[in-house]
Amino acid sequence: MSHEPPQHGGDPGPQGSEGWAPRDTSATASTPDPQHPNGAQATEGRAKRPKRPKRSGWRRAVPTWRMTLGGVLLLALLLVGGFIAGYQLVGIPAANASATAQSNVYLYEDGTVIARDGEINRENVPLRRVPRTIQHAVLAAEDRDFYSEDAIDIKATLRAGWNTVTGKGRQGGSTITQQYVKNYYLGQEQTVVRKAKEFFISIKLDREQSKDEILEGYLNTSYFGRNAYGIQAASHAYYGKDVEDLDAGEGAYLASLLNAPSSYDVVAHPENKKAVLARWDYVLDGMIKHDWLEAADRDAMTFPVPGKAKPATALSGQRGYIVQAVEDYLTDNKIIDEDTLATGGHRITTTLQKKKQDALVQAVEDNILSKTSDDREADRNVRAGGASIDPATGHVVALYGGIDYTKQYVNNATRRDYQVGSTFKPFVLAAALANGSTTQKNRGITPNTRYDGTNERTVQSATGSTGYSPANEDDVDYGSITVREATDKSVNAVYAQMAQDVGPETVKETAIALGIPQDTPDLTASPSIALGPATASVIDMASAYATLADHGRQRPHTLVSKISKNATELALPTRTTRRAISREAADTTTSVLRSVVDGGTGTAAQGAGRPAAGKTGTAEEDKAAWFAGYTPDLATVVAVMGQDPETGVQKPLYGALGLARINGGGAPAQTWAAYTRAALEGSEVQGFELEADEGPEEPDPDESAEGEDTEEARGTKAPRDGGDTQKPGTGDSRERQDSARPRTPDTRPDTARAPRTPRTAPPAAGPTRAPAPATRDTPDTRPVARQDKDGTAAPGRRTEQDGRGGQGLLGPDRP
Repeated sequence: MSHEPPQHGGDPGPQGSEGWAPRDTSATASTPDPQHPNGAQATEGRAKRPKRPKRSGWRRAVPTWRMTLGGVLLLALLLVGGFIAGYQLVGIPAANASATAQSNVYLYEDGTVIARDGEINRENVPLRRVPRTIQHAVLAAEDRDFYSEDAIDIKATLRAGWNTVTGKGRQGGSTITQQYVKNYYLGQEQTVVRKAKEFFISIKLDREQSKDEILEGYLNTSYFGRNAYGIQAASHAYYGKDVEDLDAGEGAYLASLLNAPSSYDVVAHPENKKAVLARWDYVLDGMIKHDWLEAADRDAMTFPVPGKAKPATALSGQRGYIVQAVEDYLTDNKIIDEDTLATGGHRITTTLQKKKQDALVQAVEDNILSKTSDDREADRNVRAGGASIDPATGHVVALYGGIDYTKQYVNNATRRDYQVGSTFKPFVLAAALANGSTTQKNRGITPNTRYDGTNERTVQSATGSTGYSPANEDDVDYGSITVREATDKSVNAVYAQMAQDVGPETVKETAIALGIPQDTPDLTASPSIALGPATASVIDMASAYATLADHGRQRPHTLVSKISKNATELALPTRTTRRAISREAADTTTSVLRSVVDGGTGTAAQGAGRPAAGKTGTAEEDKAAWFAGYTPDLATVVAVMGQDPETGVQKPLYGALGLARINGGGAPAQTWAAYTRAALEGSEVQGFELEADEGPEEPDPDESAEGEDTEEARGTKAPRDGGDTQKPGTGDSRERQDSARPRTPDTRPDTARAPRTPRTAPPAAGPTRAPAPATRDTPDTRPVARQDKDGTAAPGRRTEQDGRGGQGLLGPDRP
């Protein structure tokens, strides 16, 4: 039996339940399947989904959730990648030059500021020097959560970045770390790139440095107005004191300035006082809130009005001269080289004492500068220099370099181009006494030894004439005269012969031992060395005279007692005190120099009102006048110099200060006296404690058969035997020779002794020539200057050049 269905042809008709019907796809597609979840249509195979209608209208601008999610993920990926890349690529750079630049600070002995050099007024200080109250004031003003927060304030950074992009200007709110990074490593420009660098550097810096280190850097780099960078410079700019000495109120004001340095300067902008007080209150309230300040202390405070802003004087007045002298001292003594010093940041405490410095400036003003006049042509050439040294320490306590460093930049206290004149003569005497020297007739040289003071007497050596015949001041003949009197009157003929008797080389060595630098120009070993052709500086001469004041003990002078950078001290050279000459030689020289003040050419120095010793001096052609002197506790040298302000050529001082001629016994000695009186005011008057050997008195040859030490020279009388038993050339110290001579303590009354009246006969040979102004030492009442005998330079002499005088190789032949 067959089971195949019957075959039909033609159109199909309705089929019964047992018949087979063909598939109706349309019917099938539209019939839901009740057993399918969500009522999906039952299909015999996979049916196509209908297309989703397209978005139209405003819906097209709204991203789908898939797009949003993808964008967020992409942004997060970019941010993370950018942060990683930025952190890796942006390193901590070197500090910018302006942030590290500091000024060198120069201080008086007591810590008072003298000057600051350099373009940037900054002095870095360690955080330990900044009082806690000042630190807290800054934190209260700028970042109260500094010690507990991260390096970055995200919200403030984003806000600042957005305002920068949109051009809304500068926006604050950065942490102290970010501000420090901006100040120290970057700059003040407002750009997105700078903000990005600031972000990454701050994070790195916060990981590499402590909070204290960051705060210290911030305090030293922030700008406070008045050209003050850093808290220390600001302390001086506003309150004239070190940061350690600020109180809480002053610190709160300085902290307030950080917000608006120029506008909040209440002195410069009094119209902003209300805003300043509000900011000051804000800072103090913040300190109270964080328990950094007691409320009771706050209530007791009044606003600390800062001092007036001082003009940028920098190196004006004496400041520049002092800075120059100190820098020269540091570099010449190999303490520090110029390049290192130029980096700044050094705190240099000098040996200068403010009271004495002010006294010296005032003395020069009163006795020299005030006497100049714009109506006198000669006064435009007037220059002054001065230096004062404590003999017991070698400390330079005062220095005068000129009228104003910004107007006359050459330092008259340290320059070495003016002859010292007769102020050199005490070194000749000291050399004779220290070496037991004798005259050409074997007579020991003492203050009482007699010499021939005839004008233009030719200096004699052991082998005969030297050919050197120096003239005395005003061509005066003094005949037989003691060494003491010859010193009082500054007789050139005597001292030139004495230098030859001692030995010019010995004189030179003694001068160097006393403190004159070995490389001093024109310090030549010849008989003329006695008349002072050497061009030592004022400070050099003060150092040498300080040795005499300290009984022959020499110590190198110093201008610096301490130097440090970033609280680290630099080593200073060891200064060793040594004996330059015996005490007896030094004290005997002092005894003779006391006579110069008591009744010689330096009587104006009596104005100091204290026991004093000193010597006057005048350079050739009156181009400089000196007074060098000392009391037991202070050695000072003052010089008046002539120099053309335009060409720099040395000029005679004839007619200057309204005087016919200037010499050491005039304005220099008067200035010395005024300074010494003021500098030592209030201190106990000290007398000289001398162990001097005056030597035996020798009779005047006019009254006795004994003769002075002379030689036949230019028509002078033949020598007569002086009867001295000293042997020439022994070189023994006066302490070891002539022990039988009595040592006379300095018990002379301070009254002036009557000077011996000189003989005034004209020279025996040659025409009388006008007196030359070389090392003249008499009061400023002489007649007007005279001309030299001839207008040509003698053989071997150097004519005027390089701003120096017509000084010969043998030195000046005038007093």
